[in-house]
Amino acid sequence: MFLSTLALVNYKNFEARSFEFDAKINCFVGPNGVGKTNVLDAVYHLSFGKSYFNPVALQNIKHGEDFLVIDGTYQKNNQEEHVVLGVKKGQKKTIKRNGKPYDKISDHIGFIPLVIISPSDRDLIIEGSETRRKFVDGVIAQGDPEYLRQLLDYQKTLGQRNALLKYFQLNHTFDAETLSIYNAQLDGLGQAIHKKRQAFIEAFLPIFTQRYRFISNAKETVHLTYQSQLHEHKLIDLLTDNLGRDRATQYTNYGIHKDDLNFEIGSYPIKKFGSQGQQKSFLIALKLAQFDFLKELSKTTPILLLDDIFDKLDETRVAQIMGLVDQESFGQIFISDTHSERTENVVKSVHQSYKIFNL
Repeated sequence: MFLSTLALVNYKNFEARSFEFDAKINCFVGPNGVGKTNVLDAVYHLSFGKSYFNPVALQNIKHGEDFLVIDGTYQKNNQEEHVVLGVKKGQKKTIKRNGKPYDKISDHIGFIPLVIISPSDRDLIIEGSETRRKFVDGVIAQGDPEYLRQLLDYQKTLGQRNALLKYFQLNHTFDAETLSIYNAQLDGLGQAIHKKRQAFIEAFLPIFTQRYRFISNAKETVHLTYQSQLHEHKLIDLLTDNLGRDRATQYTNYGIHKDDLNFEIGSYPIKKFGSQGQQKSFLIALKLAQFDFLKELSKTTPILLLDDIFDKLDETRVAQIMGLVDQESFGQIFISDTHSERTENVVKSVHQSYKIFNL
């Protein structure tokens, strides 16, 4: 997978800008505020149909304009692929591949495998369970279109069940038959999603621990534990047995939308007991394991985005990451940094082609 050209129109701070990529490592350097991260986010946008940093589509349009376009040309499996994403106020977002629009944007997910490592990844540790579920779902969905459909159907059904619970409360009524239909749908979808999440964690864990051992020089042990109410019970039983609570809260309190990942270092929560350096190493290992997993799953080398990592990591960790990048197992890489000289010194140490873009 290789991105050869990128053109931006009214994207964030860019009015019109185009780039050509002919190197393995592409570095965007310049002071804060010039749009380095925005270029990386545009590349992310073409893979996932949304921004990594601001998923509200209209807020990515340049101030004062009413549309944006991101246009990318890729080389995949010795074939040229042209992907164009457009957002216009008052209209639906569109993604076209080789001139043909997708019926559903979700059908595009996984076509351009990509992993981003960013300072905002710290949210995976400090934020709530939804952030960690999104990480798991994002990895699985890139290689399993059926999983993404099941997830979207589950979320839609969950919203309908919650709306029905609110309706019961507002209108002082109850309809067990209608509720049972939603319960059965959630049960079928929830069990399937739970099974795939379990299988993912089992396959992902050894890859992750191996990556962490390398980055930390085997100083500590780390672990991921998948938490789910469905480990011990069928979802249909949980929904039936806890109907009283759901009616009282007007919300579905049990299901795979409550799943979480425990991040541990030395058997303790890394959020409370991990140093800043350990947390950074944990997150980088997590993302590099995601890279390995996607590469195996898709049989395509993902694009790797390294956003502002030189400012956030000490020289030892940066050197270790670049040492990994020097291996042929990695493909095209995009880097953003504030210091041109520092970036060039680092990438020079890697025996790969590179190009510096000064913004």
